[in-house]
Amino acid sequence: DGYSGGEGRVTPMRTEIIIRATRTQNVLGEKGRRIRELTSAVQKRFNFPPETVELYAEKVANRGLCAVAQAESLRYKLLGGLAVRRACYGVLRFVMESGAKGCEVIVSGKLRAQRAKAMKFKDGYMVSSGDPTRVYLDSAVRHVMLRQGVLGIKVKIMKDWDPTGRQGPKMPMPDVIKVHEPKEEETYGGDKPFVGKDEAAMA
Repeated sequence: DGYSGGEGRVTPMRTEIIIRATRTQNVLGEKGRRIRELTSAVQKRFNFPPETVELYAEKVANRGLCAVAQAESLRYKLLGGLAVRRACYGVLRFVMESGAKGCEVIVSGKLRAQRAKAMKFKDGYMVSSGDPTRVYLDSAVRHVMLRQGVLGIKVKIMKDWDPTGRQGPKMPMPDVIKVHEPKEEETYGGDKPFVGKDEAAMA
């Protein structure tokens, strides 16, 4: 259903849980049946008193810039039997077309032979250290249980700077320098040169 994470809010009256997904209709189910089932399952599992927990489904604005959604998508592609290289390049292309600045996908495990190895797919620009990694990077890790063993998936997406803050962070990169146009030079008192105090005293 394109699960992309969740968020919990605790108020004195009730506990609200927001499920982020790319296909919210599937989360809600027919006439909201599935979300009611999920609500009762959460309530029984965590011993909440009746009528104190509420689940909401929220649509992800841009699934191409959500690492969790892309990791889940890649996971289902691999479970469906798609070739690793083809699946990864498909995810990489979709992320870059969605307006990301860079993307990296790592798949590790028993890919073809008995010997485990890792394959890394990269595109665009990616920062790996410093404060921008907290602001600009979105990463997710998932595991795929295949017949021959478990594969690990890592997806890292670097968002682009967006002054509005909708598609990416508002804060620009610290190494970006903007060079302003030089101002027009101002002239004082026509064409006469400026005479200082010392020069006037000597005259």
